[in-house]
Amino acid sequence: MKKRLATIALALPLAACGSSPSSQGVKDDVKQANESANPSHVELVAGTTFSVRLDQALSTVRNRPGDTFGGSLDAPVVVNGTEILPKDTKFTGRVTAATPSGRLKGRGVLGITFDAFDFNGQHYPIVTSVVTRTTEAHKKRNLEFIGGGAGLGALVGGLTGGGKGAAIGAGVGAAGGTGVAAATGKKEVELPVRSVFRFSLKRPVEVARSDRAAHVV
Repeated sequence: MKKRLATIALALPLAACGSSPSSQGVKDDVKQANESANPSHVELVAGTTFSVRLDQALSTVRNRPGDTFGGSLDAPVVVNGTEILPKDTKFTGRVTAATPSGRLKGRGVLGITFDAFDFNGQHYPIVTSVVTRTTEAHKKRNLEFIGGGAGLGALVGGLTGGGKGAAIGAGVGAAGGTGVAAATGKKEVELPVRSVFRFSLKRPVEVARSDRAAHVV
């Protein structure tokens, strides 16, 4: 009987020791799960969209490709109900295209993109879509007016000085018509300060999670 009791007493500590690694493994799994649910960084995936307002005006008259400018996030970026980038986060943009409108033909073209933003003291390079604005085509009436000006000049010149007068009058009329068309037909792209544009990320970017990140309902 004493031998049987000793055997049972010896088995109990062994059983207790055998259950310990399993319990520790469960605790480790829970800890890892909590860390995964609350990472120190969050990824903004490719395709994430954001709206940025211009901090300065841009124009095909004043700007050239490569010019940089500032912008501010117009609305917070939210991922899974949590605010990642707050409103007014500062962005750095770049002019990708700036073609002034021609006086008689050719459209004004202005393209912009954003290359980076600053958040919590860190600078994040990014690659975003390009927004392009183009002026309307020159109206056909301007070209017709140029031709009409030449015809009218030829008529007046012919009445006053014969064939030679007609030739001179045609040149004068064409020049007059061209001047009016050039003054009225040239159009440029103007993007006023505080204009808001929507962009999307072309490549993902990891952002350090802020301790002050707010949950958005």
